[in-house]
Amino acid sequence: MRFDSVPKPPAVAVRPQDGRGYPVPAITPWEGDAPQFGLTDHERSAACARERLCSVCNTLMPQGPVWRVVGGEEAAAIGEALAAGLPYRNMAPTMEAPGHRACMLYATMVCPYLGRPNARRHVTADRAEAPDDLTAHVVRGAARGELGAVVGFADYEFAITPSRVLFRFIDPVEWLPYDVADEQLPHLQEELKWEGQPR
Repeated sequence: MRFDSVPKPPAVAVRPQDGRGYPVPAITPWEGDAPQFGLTDHERSAACARERLCSVCNTLMPQGPVWRVVGGEEAAAIGEALAAGLPYRNMAPTMEAPGHRACMLYATMVCPYLGRPNARRHVTADRAEAPDDLTAHVVRGAARGELGAVVGFADYEFAITPSRVLFRFIDPVEWLPYDVADEQLPHLQEELKWEGQPR
C-alpha cells in the first residue's frame, strides 16, 4: 500500500511533512529544512517523555495504555506470554518512545523499516559511532525481524541521561502481530472511527 493512501490520524495529518509528503514524527530532528528520519532528537524525546506526549503526533496521551511497535524476538515473547496468561516485563530499556494506538498503527504502515521483516535501517538512531548494548538493535543494517507487533502497555517509565532518553514498558495489554504492515489496516480504520469519541 502506498504511504499516501494510508488513512492518517487527525493529529498526524497536521504534522510538518518532508518533500515527499511523509509526516515527520515529533521526535525526529531537522537539519535545516530536512527531517532526519531514523534519528531521534534528545530534547524532543525528553519533552515527550516528561509531558506524556505521543512521539509521533506530539499530542497528549491520556492516562491509560500507551503503544509502541516491537519486532523480532520481543514481539514473539510478548505474544506467547499474553496467550499463556503470564506476566511479561522486559527490564532492558529501549530508546523507542511510546505513542497513541492510532499513531503507532499508522507508523507501522508508512515506515519502511517497521513495515517489512526484511527492511533494514539505513542510519543510526542516535548518531553513535560505536553502539552499545542498548543501541545495537537500532544501528545501520539491523533488520526488524520476522514478526512485528503493535503492543499496548499499561504504562511506561523513563530515564533521561545526557545522551539519550530510555524507556521501559509495563504490563502488555494488547498484542497486534503482523508480518507485513498492511495487515494492520483494519485495526487502523477501526481506531480512527473512535478518534475523539468516548469508549
